[in-house]
Amino acid sequence: MTSTIDDGKFSGWLHTGTGGNFMRAPRVAPNRDDLRAAGVTAAVLGFPWDAMCISRTGTNHGPHAIREASDQFSMFNANTGVDLDEHYTLADCGDVPIVPGNAVTTMGRAEATVDEILAAGAMPVTLGGDHSITIACVRAFAKQYDNPGLILVDSHFDTALEVGGEELSHCCPITRAVDAGFDPKKIVIVGTNGWMNPRNELQYIRDHGITLMPIEDIIEKGAAQVGREARAIAGDGTDSVYLTFDIDAIDGSAAPGTGVSAPGGMTSREAIALMAELGRGGLGGMDLVEVSPPYDHDGITSRLAVRLILDALAAAATR
Repeated sequence: MTSTIDDGKFSGWLHTGTGGNFMRAPRVAPNRDDLRAAGVTAAVLGFPWDAMCISRTGTNHGPHAIREASDQFSMFNANTGVDLDEHYTLADCGDVPIVPGNAVTTMGRAEATVDEILAAGAMPVTLGGDHSITIACVRAFAKQYDNPGLILVDSHFDTALEVGGEELSHCCPITRAVDAGFDPKKIVIVGTNGWMNPRNELQYIRDHGITLMPIEDIIEKGAAQVGREARAIAGDGTDSVYLTFDIDAIDGSAAPGTGVSAPGGMTSREAIALMAELGRGGLGGMDLVEVSPPYDHDGITSRLAVRLILDALAAAATR
């Protein structure tokens, strides 16, 4: 089931291609019976959707770019000795069958797909897409786990009640998670940029008791320490933790391929160190969002996205 291409053929991955699967994993249909039969423990799901984006679009191409970038990587980390093939049976479940222009139907289809992955006992790893895709994921997650925790890594709060009357905006994943049943006191928002967030969203955070760890915390304490503190809060007494990582939390110099490139965000090394800690916090599902290939340079943002996903999986496997 897992990717077992011999190391001696590594160079061939880059020239022959993989057929569009993340990390050359086999394609398995996203239904519980097929996933169980294949023994899948981690399931990658593309969600090529950016219809709810209020900034620069293009993140609907994110899943394809991330999959293509994964050709550059191995399941084995030669620096740490971690081999993900020894910990996971990885599968690529293809993409959510979106309906252009219809957010409600699309979110319903995505939620049902993540339901199937979770019911099979696999960890969903969803590739966005704009940040609204998290809404479908957390709705499914909250049905699977009675007491879930949530960590958001982002330049933005994402706690809008609505945007122009639209409740499925990419500005609303945290509010929709609370609506779905996540306890706000088990929600942590990490890496936010003070100049890129409105007063009313900050008030929602304060009113609901959500923990906020802005970029200044990472600068002052270090990414690893912030990661440890965040996972301690989200994982305190919870059944499982969902992690959503917006690539725009990383400085625009390292992640230009996104809708709202953030000056003063994390360095790529800080993001890697943070993800390595967050992955150790009882992770049961995750997504990585807002990779927008039209604004990327030489694929550096999508390659960084792959690295972060692999580090999260490694941390979760070896905790």
